Amino acid sequence: MKPTLVVLAAGMGSRYGGLKQIDKLGPSGQAILQYSCYDAARAGFGKVVFVIRRDIEKDFKEVIISKVSKSIACDYCFQDKDDLPSGFTLPADREKPWGTAHAVLAARKIVKEPFAVINADDFYGKEAYQTIADYFNTLAQGVENQYCMVGYPVANTLSEYGTVSRGICNKDSEGNLTTVVERTKIIRENGKIVFIEGDEKTEIAEDTPVSMNFWGFTPSFFKHLENAFVEFLKENIEKPKAEFLIPWVVDKLIKSNTAKTKVLTSNAKWFGVTYKEDRPAVVKKFQDLTDNGEYPADF
Repeated sequence: MKPTLVVLAAGMGSRYGGLKQIDKLGPSGQAILQYSCYDAARAGFGKVVFVIRRDIEKDFKEVIISKVSKSIACDYCFQDKDDLPSGFTLPADREKPWGTAHAVLAARKIVKEPFAVINADDFYGKEAYQTIADYFNTLAQGVENQYCMVGYPVANTLSEYGTVSRGICNKDSEGNLTTVVERTKIIRENGKIVFIEGDEKTEIAEDTPVSMNFWGFTPSFFKHLENAFVEFLKENIEKPKAEFLIPWVVDKLIKSNTAKTKVLTSNAKWFGVTYKEDRPAVVKKFQDLTDNGEYPADF
């Protein structure tokens, strides 16, 4: 069974200043997620499922799906903020969807096979897709609760133009994730990498593995998401900016010995557009990759 790629493309892109999910960055106007789908297809993925907002459906189908569907099967679903478990009502002051774990949950009705999850606005590198596809190939038929993630050294994931949010990871001697803690303000200052929490700054080693939201799950994860979402809402539904995040769910599953998550490493180079100032460098990188023969100029 070929794995599916779930692309989280419902984010507002507020720091970037626009719909970066469909921003034209490649030599022929490709968006970052077109490169992701191209890499997934050549790594052996069988389908892509996009999680989007209803208000961008028309543009997304015209700009992205019309092109991606030429090389890999495509489907999409919506992340709706009122998609809540029975017994919960959407608060009137809730403006945003509920975060990355809620976005994955939106795909529960159409994903029935092992699947990888990525952000739409991150370039992960072709080797990363092959690494996670190879992991899926090692899983015995019907195995559940055996998950994975692709980790990147934190030094390779920063922006020159402001703080970034990353899941800081620790792993055991067998390479399994032991903790993943979301740090929402990581930056390089005076030659050192630090995360900021309130008034405190804590240094992080350059090679510390971080999650870039490149996860590998089996379908059992959806039931865990449903249960965790209920728990999250009981504590946070009245908090208008609270987010239900993948690292939080994975961390709970690890601590309860419910699931194991293998930390995979690859030689892939990550880059992305967190801020609009990142854009020119990303455009150049795609041009360089094309000039070097890594990708066709138009696809």
